[in-house]
Amino acid sequence: MPDTTALRPRRSVLYMPGANVRALEKAKTIDADALILDLEDSVSPDAKETGRENVCAAVRSGEYGHRELAIRVNSIGTQWHDDDLAAAAAVGPDAILVPKVESAQQVHDLVAAMEAAGAPATTALWAMIETPVALLHAEEIAAAHQRLTVIVMGTNDIVNETFGLHVPGRNAAVLTALSWTLLAVRAAGKVVIDGVYNAVKDPEGFDAEARQGREMGFDGKTLIHPSQVDPANVAFSPSDDDIERARGMIAAFEEASQAKQGVATFNGKMIEELHIRDANRILVFADALANR
Repeated sequence: MPDTTALRPRRSVLYMPGANVRALEKAKTIDADALILDLEDSVSPDAKETGRENVCAAVRSGEYGHRELAIRVNSIGTQWHDDDLAAAAAVGPDAILVPKVESAQQVHDLVAAMEAAGAPATTALWAMIETPVALLHAEEIAAAHQRLTVIVMGTNDIVNETFGLHVPGRNAAVLTALSWTLLAVRAAGKVVIDGVYNAVKDPEGFDAEARQGREMGFDGKTLIHPSQVDPANVAFSPSDDDIERARGMIAAFEEASQAKQGVATFNGKMIEELHIRDANRILVFADALANR
């Protein structure tokens, strides 16, 4: 299984409308780990071509600093998909995000299309899981190809397609979908990003949902407004106490190991190898944030 601990931070993954030049310019100053330059939901049909030109120019500009850039193309089977994919592949963003991926075969077809369009090896494929069919095939999708590195949850579509309701704490179907996909993605050794929170004027609700996502094990959260970036960065970052605890745990375990003991005690609790793996993961991630 690939080691995902060394991958770049993706705590905050902000959607930016591809047809809005001002928004794309503002994104250069927002402290998000990643930006999704969107050609799908946020772009009206009559602005699709303009949006495509805008996001390709944004990637070519090289002016986004540490921010990882993904272009979200329109979904497979739409009239814009092929041209979106070819244009995105040609400019070589960090990733191309494809919505509504539903099978391993589609992943293979997307990789083939990217390669045919000249996508550099550094451009990854990201896939959205947001339909019941995709959820039932989450494991095979996540493991389909090494070029697929990140799975993004489309929670709004999951609610819509299961005829559910948007409720605080998220309904049972959404929580099941999140848990199921998280297991599938971790089994494949990939990265998984939680869905969006719709109420941009409800910071308390956002904080609660971001904490929920972190507690479940997600790497970060997709966002729809710049005001959500800082809270997401906090929610998915180790605190100073977390870092200090991790260092202390590792030191205690090393001391026990030198004494030929298989387990150790730290702060009154037994620790073993699996706890040390978690502690090392925290420190690796903290270093990645410091060097971002």
